[in-house]
Amino acid sequence: MIDPRTYQPAADALSGRVVLITGASDGIGKAVALAAAAHGATVLLHGRNVRKLEAVYDTIVAAKHPRPSIVPLDFEKAGPDEYEKLATALEQEFGRLDTLLHNAAMLGERAPIEHHDVPKWMRTMHVNVTAPFILTRYCLPLLKRSADPSIVFTSSAVVTQPRAYWGAYLVSKWASQGLMHMLADELENQPRIRVNSIAPGKVRTALRLAAYPAEDQATLRTPESIVTPYLFLLGPDSRGVTGETFSAQ
Repeated sequence: MIDPRTYQPAADALSGRVVLITGASDGIGKAVALAAAAHGATVLLHGRNVRKLEAVYDTIVAAKHPRPSIVPLDFEKAGPDEYEKLATALEQEFGRLDTLLHNAAMLGERAPIEHHDVPKWMRTMHVNVTAPFILTRYCLPLLKRSADPSIVFTSSAVVTQPRAYWGAYLVSKWASQGLMHMLADELENQPRIRVNSIAPGKVRTALRLAAYPAEDQATLRTPESIVTPYLFLLGPDSRGVTGETFSAQ
């Protein structure tokens, strides 16, 4: 099997694909969205900050890549109806979905369990686990219409190396990883649909800075430098690969 870290995508590796990326307004989501568009994908840019999404949109259009779409939705506040409306809008506009990348995440609070803020715990679990579940649930019919559908979750080092004081973020990442494996198993009789996850590693993002405020940012990889493994999982070259977790570094 191809090592995603050394994968060399063709210039048109994602040509014609409709790709929904959550958390596409900044960091890794933005970098992957720009790279996917550069390789031919029609990118659906999800986020809650419309101004930032518009900036990503403008960059893609200025580069003369396929025109993207903006999908604003606040995972913290949205209810099931909003997700259903989103899926309906995608169906009316595109008729299918080829790839769904769950990239959006919330760090929450790093604190001992006995001092953890309960509402913040609940919000973190919702954004990192429940929102991807609901979005996947409503997008599955669209993914099943694709000739080559792919779902990608985002893992973390805390899954393989659990540690103290990571609160709801750690628990949510374990749950997200469980959701990925469960979904891959549920869909094993539909071999066209693959479900995997990717662990980005230490990357220069706002979430990383919030988790490690004293860390030297210059020692970290940039989001743009780790997009290749994402392109592998987003596109057809990862056909037949499912239920796996890959490191981006």
